[in-house]
Amino acid sequence: MTSVTNQGGWRMVDIVVAAAVAVAFGVVFVAWNGLWLLAAPLFGFLPPAQGIMYGVWLLPGVLVGLIVRRPGAALFGGLVSAAVSLLLGTPWSADVLISGAAQGGGAELAFALFGYRWWSLPIAMLAGALAGLGAAIHDVIVWYPTTGVGYWVVFSASTILSGALIAGVGSWLLLRALIATGVLHEFAAGRDQREV
Repeated sequence: MTSVTNQGGWRMVDIVVAAAVAVAFGVVFVAWNGLWLLAAPLFGFLPPAQGIMYGVWLLPGVLVGLIVRRPGAALFGGLVSAAVSLLLGTPWSADVLISGAAQGGGAELAFALFGYRWWSLPIAMLAGALAGLGAAIHDVIVWYPTTGVGYWVVFSASTILSGALIAGVGSWLLLRALIATGVLHEFAAGRDQREV
Protein backbone atom coordinates (compact mmCIF):
# COMPACT_ATOMS: atom_id res chain seq x y z
CA MET A 1 0.00 0.00 0.00
CA THR A 2 1.47 3.32 -1.04
CA SER A 3 1.03 6.55 0.85
CA VAL A 4 0.49 9.59 -1.32
CA THR A 5 -0.26 12.97 0.17
CA ASN A 6 -1.80 15.74 -1.90
CA GLN A 7 -1.15 19.07 -0.25
CA GLY A 8 -2.80 22.30 -1.26
CA GLY A 9 -6.06 23.15 -2.95
CA TRP A 10 -7.61 21.91 -6.12
CA ARG A 11 -5.82 22.63 -9.37
CA MET A 12 -7.65 23.46 -12.58
CA VAL A 13 -6.78 20.02 -13.96
CA ASP A 14 -8.37 18.42 -10.87
CA ILE A 15 -11.62 20.27 -11.47
CA VAL A 16 -11.70 19.54 -15.20
CA VAL A 17 -10.95 15.83 -14.88
CA ALA A 18 -13.28 15.35 -11.90
CA ALA A 19 -16.08 17.11 -13.80
CA ALA A 20 -15.43 15.10 -16.98
CA VAL A 21 -15.55 11.77 -15.12
CA ALA A 22 -18.68 12.78 -13.17
CA VAL A 23 -20.46 14.07 -16.29
CA ALA A 24 -19.67 10.86 -18.17
CA PHE A 25 -21.21 8.82 -15.36
CA GLY A 26 -24.22 11.14 -15.25
CA VAL A 27 -24.85 10.23 -18.88
CA VAL A 28 -24.40 6.52 -18.12
CA PHE A 29 -26.96 6.90 -15.33
CA VAL A 30 -29.69 7.68 -17.87
CA ALA A 31 -29.35 4.17 -19.28
CA TRP A 32 -28.78 2.62 -15.85
CA ASN A 33 -31.97 4.24 -14.49
CA GLY A 34 -33.95 2.58 -17.27
CA LEU A 35 -32.25 -0.77 -16.71
CA TRP A 36 -33.04 -0.54 -12.97
CA LEU A 37 -36.73 -0.09 -13.70
CA LEU A 38 -36.76 -2.89 -16.29
CA ALA A 39 -34.92 -5.29 -13.97
CA ALA A 40 -37.35 -4.88 -11.06
CA PRO A 41 -39.47 -7.94 -12.01
CA LEU A 42 -36.34 -10.11 -11.94
CA PHE A 43 -36.11 -9.39 -8.22
CA GLY A 44 -39.76 -10.24 -7.56
CA PHE A 45 -38.64 -13.16 -5.38
CA LEU A 46 -36.81 -10.74 -3.05
CA PRO A 47 -37.29 -7.05 -4.04
CA PRO A 48 -34.72 -5.55 -1.66
CA ALA A 49 -32.00 -7.68 -3.27
CA GLN A 50 -32.16 -5.31 -6.24
CA GLY A 51 -29.79 -3.17 -4.19
CA ILE A 52 -27.07 -5.35 -5.75
CA MET A 53 -27.42 -3.11 -8.84
CA TYR A 54 -26.53 0.10 -6.94
CA GLY A 55 -22.79 -0.13 -7.52
CA VAL A 56 -22.96 1.62 -10.90
CA TRP A 57 -24.52 4.70 -9.26
CA LEU A 58 -21.74 4.66 -6.66
CA LEU A 59 -18.83 4.55 -9.12
CA PRO A 60 -18.26 8.28 -9.74
CA GLY A 61 -17.67 9.22 -6.11
CA VAL A 62 -15.14 6.46 -5.60
CA LEU A 63 -13.37 6.90 -8.96
CA VAL A 64 -13.13 10.70 -8.72
CA GLY A 65 -11.79 10.32 -5.18
CA LEU A 66 -9.14 7.84 -6.34
CA ILE A 67 -8.06 10.07 -9.23
CA VAL A 68 -8.09 13.55 -7.65
CA ARG A 69 -7.04 12.54 -4.11
CA ARG A 70 -8.10 15.78 -2.46
CA PRO A 71 -10.71 16.45 0.21
CA GLY A 72 -14.13 16.83 -1.34
CA ALA A 73 -13.35 14.93 -4.56
CA ALA A 74 -15.60 11.93 -3.86
CA LEU A 75 -18.46 14.19 -2.78
CA PHE A 76 -17.93 16.28 -5.94
CA GLY A 77 -18.11 13.15 -8.09
CA GLY A 78 -21.32 11.97 -6.46
CA LEU A 79 -23.02 15.37 -6.70
CA VAL A 80 -22.00 16.31 -10.23
CA SER A 81 -22.98 12.93 -11.68
CA ALA A 82 -26.34 13.19 -9.91
CA ALA A 83 -26.86 16.73 -11.24
CA VAL A 84 -26.19 15.57 -14.79
CA SER A 85 -28.60 12.68 -14.30
CA LEU A 86 -31.22 15.16 -13.09
CA LEU A 87 -30.68 17.46 -16.08
CA LEU A 88 -30.96 14.57 -18.54
CA GLY A 89 -34.07 13.17 -16.88
CA THR A 90 -34.45 10.78 -14.00
CA PRO A 91 -37.51 9.06 -12.54
CA TRP A 92 -36.46 10.18 -9.05
CA SER A 93 -36.54 13.97 -9.66
CA ALA A 94 -34.40 16.34 -7.59
CA ASP A 95 -33.98 13.74 -4.84
CA VAL A 96 -31.09 12.36 -6.89
CA LEU A 97 -29.04 15.33 -5.65
CA ILE A 98 -29.54 14.28 -2.03
CA SER A 99 -28.83 10.69 -2.99
CA GLY A 100 -25.68 11.71 -4.88
CA ALA A 101 -24.49 13.66 -1.84
CA ALA A 102 -25.13 10.65 0.44
CA GLN A 103 -23.27 8.33 -1.92
CA GLY A 104 -20.34 10.66 -2.55
CA GLY A 105 -20.25 11.54 1.14
CA GLY A 106 -19.95 7.87 2.07
CA ALA A 107 -16.98 7.42 -0.25
CA GLU A 108 -15.50 10.68 1.05
CA LEU A 109 -15.68 9.35 4.59
CA ALA A 110 -13.52 6.34 3.68
CA PHE A 111 -10.81 8.52 2.18
CA ALA A 112 -10.99 10.95 5.11
CA LEU A 113 -10.62 8.10 7.63
CA PHE A 114 -7.18 7.48 6.15
CA GLY A 115 -6.27 11.16 6.00
CA TYR A 116 -6.36 11.25 2.19
CA ARG A 117 -3.01 9.45 2.28
CA TRP A 118 -3.69 5.80 1.40
CA TRP A 119 -5.04 4.66 -1.98
CA SER A 120 -5.12 0.86 -2.06
CA LEU A 121 -7.71 -1.61 -3.32
CA PRO A 122 -9.03 -2.23 0.23
CA ILE A 123 -9.52 1.54 0.69
CA ALA A 124 -11.36 1.70 -2.65
CA MET A 125 -13.59 -1.18 -1.52
CA LEU A 126 -14.25 0.56 1.80
CA ALA A 127 -15.13 3.76 -0.10
CA GLY A 128 -17.56 1.79 -2.25
CA ALA A 129 -19.08 0.06 0.77
CA LEU A 130 -19.56 3.36 2.63
CA ALA A 131 -21.03 4.92 -0.52
CA GLY A 132 -23.46 1.98 -0.53
CA LEU A 133 -24.23 2.56 3.14
CA GLY A 134 -24.95 6.23 2.41
CA ALA A 135 -27.26 5.22 -0.44
CA ALA A 136 -29.01 2.63 1.72
CA ILE A 137 -29.63 5.03 4.61
CA HIS A 138 -30.99 7.66 2.23
CA ASP A 139 -33.25 5.26 0.36
CA VAL A 140 -34.61 3.51 3.44
CA ILE A 141 -35.59 6.88 4.89
CA VAL A 142 -36.97 8.38 1.67
CA TRP A 143 -38.28 5.45 -0.38
CA TYR A 144 -38.74 2.45 1.94
CA PRO A 145 -39.68 3.74 5.41
CA THR A 146 -42.67 1.40 5.85
CA THR A 147 -41.22 -1.80 4.39
CA GLY A 148 -39.92 -3.19 7.68
CA VAL A 149 -36.63 -4.23 9.22
CA GLY A 150 -36.20 -7.37 7.11
CA TYR A 151 -36.42 -5.32 3.91
CA TRP A 152 -34.03 -2.71 5.27
CA VAL A 153 -31.42 -5.32 6.23
CA VAL A 154 -31.48 -7.13 2.88
CA PHE A 155 -31.55 -3.88 0.90
CA SER A 156 -28.70 -2.36 2.93
CA ALA A 157 -26.55 -5.49 2.77
CA SER A 158 -26.98 -5.85 -0.99
CA THR A 159 -26.30 -2.14 -1.58
CA ILE A 160 -23.17 -2.18 0.58
CA LEU A 161 -21.91 -5.36 -1.12
CA SER A 162 -22.59 -3.83 -4.53
CA GLY A 163 -20.70 -0.73 -3.45
CA ALA A 164 -17.66 -2.69 -2.33
CA LEU A 165 -17.54 -4.89 -5.43
CA ILE A 166 -18.86 -2.81 -8.31
CA ALA A 167 -17.92 0.69 -7.13
CA GLY A 168 -14.82 -0.25 -5.12
CA VAL A 169 -13.21 -2.94 -7.27
CA GLY A 170 -14.71 -1.43 -10.44
CA SER A 171 -13.25 2.00 -9.72
CA TRP A 172 -9.90 0.43 -8.91
CA LEU A 173 -9.88 -1.40 -12.25
CA LEU A 174 -11.00 1.71 -14.13
CA LEU A 175 -8.21 3.66 -12.42
CA ARG A 176 -5.66 1.06 -13.53
CA ALA A 177 -6.98 1.24 -17.09
CA LEU A 178 -6.76 5.04 -17.11
CA ILE A 179 -3.23 4.95 -15.70
CA ALA A 180 -2.19 2.54 -18.45
CA THR A 181 -3.32 5.04 -21.11
CA GLY A 182 -1.17 7.80 -19.61
CA VAL A 183 -4.07 10.26 -19.29
CA LEU A 184 -3.50 10.58 -15.54
CA HIS A 185 0.17 11.63 -15.72
CA GLU A 186 -0.77 14.97 -14.10
CA PHE A 187 -2.09 13.15 -11.02
CA ALA A 188 -0.39 11.31 -8.18
CA ALA A 189 -2.32 8.21 -9.21
CA GLY A 190 -0.73 8.33 -12.64
CA ARG A 191 2.78 9.09 -11.44
CA ASP A 192 2.98 6.45 -8.73
CA GLN A 193 2.63 3.21 -10.70
CA ARG A 194 3.76 1.14 -7.71
CA GLU A 195 0.40 1.38 -5.97
CA VAL A 196 -1.47 -0.36 -8.75
